[in-house]
Amino acid sequence: MSAVLPPSPATVSVPGPPSLRSAVLGFCIDLLIAIGLLLLLSVAGFAVWGFLRSMGEVQAVRAQGGSPSPAAIMAAIGQPGVMVQLLIALVSTATPAVLLYFWRRRATPAEQATSRAAIRRRSTWGWIAAVAAGVFMLSNLVSVLASALGIKPVPTNLPLMEEAIKQWPLALVVFAVAIAPAYEELLFRRVLFGRLLAAGRPWLGVVLSSLTFALVHEVPGISGNGVVAIAQLWLVYGGMGAAFAWLYWRTGTLWAPILAHGINNATALAALYFFGLG
Repeated sequence: MSAVLPPSPATVSVPGPPSLRSAVLGFCIDLLIAIGLLLLLSVAGFAVWGFLRSMGEVQAVRAQGGSPSPAAIMAAIGQPGVMVQLLIALVSTATPAVLLYFWRRRATPAEQATSRAAIRRRSTWGWIAAVAAGVFMLSNLVSVLASALGIKPVPTNLPLMEEAIKQWPLALVVFAVAIAPAYEELLFRRVLFGRLLAAGRPWLGVVLSSLTFALVHEVPGISGNGVVAIAQLWLVYGGMGAAFAWLYWRTGTLWAPILAHGINNATALAALYFFGLG
């Protein structure tokens, strides 16, 4: 009587990394979603603020027995204050980052375990300190060389930061040092760079995510900076983005670039407060 052999185990196919075309397409889709939401929420935020402000003005005029005119209401609305601008910036930029993370690039349990193990390693903290120091020195070196050539750009967000540090210093510190680095790294490093990293194209991810990081921080036409001045700011922001992407790649935890980014912003705020430097 012949022995009955057990059935062969089913072949389990392990999915390989996404193709380059698929990864780049995903990168572009993520970026378009982020930009679309940022613009939509920014416009909606200012529209809501303007509506509430106009309603308050109408009630104030009527309380005095007057009849509000559209021209007078528009003139009274003015510009939103520092805190309103910070809140609108927070909602319009953090929302796309959080949404895209949970919708399209959420970390798996294995990735979360790897991240927790990485942040406990001494070498990770050494890399955080090294990258934070390197970004600080590179940014200042570029600024000094540009200033020697007569190039003195004014970052788009500098006027807001100067006003915020006078009126709401604690809120600015929390926003710039803790909140902004978290959602920016979530979007630019985890979602955008991470998609190409998972596809086995880390250097392409470094380049594309860093270019995007630079363009988002200094949009041409918004400030009064010329072409050369904008190029200098792009070099600084792009170098910063590349350093943070490499740090994420090297350490395997998103906490590393978040912390390095927070240190960089804290240093910039300290320079702005004590020396008036952007």
